[in-house]
Formats: sequence, structure tokens, C-alpha cells
Amino acid sequence: MEIMNLKPIAAALLTLTSLLPLSTQAQTRMDFSNEYNASSIHAEGDLYFIEQVKALTQDQVGITLHTGGALGFKSADHFYAVSDNAIQIADTLAGTLSGIDPIFLLSSLPFLAENEDEAEALYKIARPYYEQVFADNNQVLLYASPWPASGIWAKKPVNSPSDLEQLKIRTYDKNGTITLREAGASPVKLSWADVVPQLSTGGIEAVLTSAEAGANGSFWEHLNNYSAIQYAVPLNMVHMNRDEFDGLEKEQQQAVLEAAKRTDEHNWQEVRSRVAANYLELAEHDVAIQNPVSPELSTALKNAAKLAIEQWLEAVGERGKTIMTQFEKNGSAQ
Repeated sequence: MEIMNLKPIAAALLTLTSLLPLSTQAQTRMDFSNEYNASSIHAEGDLYFIEQVKALTQDQVGITLHTGGALGFKSADHFYAVSDNAIQIADTLAGTLSGIDPIFLLSSLPFLAENEDEAEALYKIARPYYEQVFADNNQVLLYASPWPASGIWAKKPVNSPSDLEQLKIRTYDKNGTITLREAGASPVKLSWADVVPQLSTGGIEAVLTSAEAGANGSFWEHLNNYSAIQYAVPLNMVHMNRDEFDGLEKEQQQAVLEAAKRTDEHNWQEVRSRVAANYLELAEHDVAIQNPVSPELSTALKNAAKLAIEQWLEAVGERGKTIMTQFEKNGSAQ
């Protein structure tokens, strides 16, 4: 019986494999969890990051984004899920991490950063402190995902201090709960996934969030007033499991960090242009926009916010004082 010489066949297969596009040879796959929907500013920023990683690694690192909490994780679940590598990357509302470390309440301190420029400056000052907390918990901070400034969505116009009295309003973290309670409202802290169900059942009648978030949640089906109180420019944090990062080749690690740097820059530019587009969409759905709000309401809210800032400074200690000093010296002047 004739014995087939396999060497030429093996050589041909090897040659064929080498000619295959790199996209068919991706070596690393990761899952990326995001609680918000696919059209949100955060999901769009995350997709930009994924595209940058794909290009910089020639598709050797593949990342799949799961929006709308599709993996079963809310922001409050992300920190430990990433630390334990149940998911490899997550986009997480910073305020939900306040139980890990109160430093994460910084970006939502009410009326501290008055615009996107100041919010970005504050983030750059505080980033080393954020990075340290993630590093201590087997994670890498990749980039920030800022929200447009928070306002108040409500069934009735909110333009005076009396309009806040006993208002059942959703807040997204401790700062908002303290501030609105001090202002006379009845705040309830809720995860994003629980907001629309509570609106539908009447559990809440107002929401502290951005025009962006309300537009993505089609809030006009329940609420037809938006008050631009310029409360804060809160951040989401995008973080990655450290073991997963360390398992990448050195060039791939550098590519991921470069992609994160580009995404940071992209997100801060994107948030600056988002509000005008949001307001056009709200107008198309007959949402009445109070902008600016009355001086009386603004003053009342800023006075109500003082307790939240005091409590944050006490909880964070010397780190908070250092950040505030540097922000007052450099950041708020930008």
C-alpha cells in the first residue's frame, strides 16, 4: 500500500493559515457589562473603546459589550464582579461604589464643578486616588465616562423651593439623597434599572438625572418637565480585572491603555456637545425645560448641599482636603 507523504500537505496548511486575516485568529475574548441602554452616551463611549482596542491589537483582543444589564449585573454589582473576574470589564456609576470608598462620591458632590471643564479638571486631580482603590482590589481603572449635568425630571414644574416639598424623587447616590432631603423632598435612592418601573407604578414622581438619561429612558411617557439645576457632572468608571490585564501580552497591555486614553479624551469631548442634542429631543416630545431655574431654587439647593459636602470631607479625610485645595487653586479656574 502506498504511504502518503503528509509533509507537503502540512506545509500547505501552514501557508494557508498564515494568509488568513488576523480577525479570524483573535486570541483573547472579554465580556464588558453596562447597565445602560445601547444608545446611551456611556455605551457609545464603550463601543469607541472596543473599536480602538480592536484596531490597536489587530483584533487580537476581542471585547463584547453587553448593554441594558444583559449579563444580570447592575452598577452596584460591578466592583466585586470585576474583582472576581465574573466579568472582565464594567462601566459603573461611581456613586454606587461609595460603600467601597467614599472617594467615589466626589464627582457627584452637588454644585462643586459648575461645568464640564471644571468636572474634567476635578477628575484629573482625583484620578490617582481612584486608581489606587481599584489597584487595591485587583482591578485597573481604564477611563471615565461622564454624564451631562444632572437635573430634575418631574410631572409638574420644579422652579421654586416649595415645588420640592415632599416630592418623591429618585436619587442615584448618597449625595443626592442628603441634598434633596435637606431641601424638603422625599428622596429614594434607586438603581437605573428600577427607575422606569417605579415611575410606572407611581412609586416615584420625579427623577434626579440628566436630560441624556431621561431621553434614553423615554421619560416623556411619564414626566413632562425638566429643570436644569446643574446639580453635578457625575462620572461612570470603566474598570478591568487585573489578572485579565496581566494575562495579555505586553504590547496588548499597552494597546489597551492607549485605547483607554483615547476614550477618556473622546468621552470628555462628547459630553460637551450632548446637551444641545438632548434638549432638541426633549422639545420634540413636548417636555417643558426650565433653564435656568429660579435664583430662589438654585440658592435653596446649594444651601441644602452643604451637609453632603461636609460629610464627604469628613469621610474621605486628608485625601479630600488635598483634592479640594488643588481644585480651588487650579481646577475651578479653568
